[in-house]
Amino acid sequence: MPAASKPTIGQLERSLSQKIQALYREQLGHLPSKVTCQIFGEKLAVVIEDSLTQPEKLLVEEGQKDLATQVRSDLDDAIQPQLKTVIEDILGVQVLDVLSDATLSTGRTGLIAVLDKTPEVRNPASIPKAKSKAG
Repeated sequence: MPAASKPTIGQLERSLSQKIQALYREQLGHLPSKVTCQIFGEKLAVVIEDSLTQPEKLLVEEGQKDLATQVRSDLDDAIQPQLKTVIEDILGVQVLDVLSDATLSTGRTGLIAVLDKTPEVRNPASIPKAKSKAG
């Protein structure tokens, strides 16, 4: 693919942020306030702000923190295959592993996706920590 037709790293990260936000809205009926994506070579970091759904918030408010944690864990497990597909479709690389956790007190979810290779972009020098495998 000619370099000019490849997306920039920023375009990929913005597309991912929008698609992940849309996935939460479609699957969980909840719109996170902000989704931030950053590609680091063969890793993708995602921070989802205000990721807790209304039922999870209610459980926390009612002192049912353990149950809220279990619900969040089950929701994460349920949405992970779709999240993995979204990442693979946008980045054009295979996702080897997805690690995620949420903090009930802040309502943030953090996610790290391990990729099989660095996505091809128009501006590869701008990817932090992308290491050449030559040599």
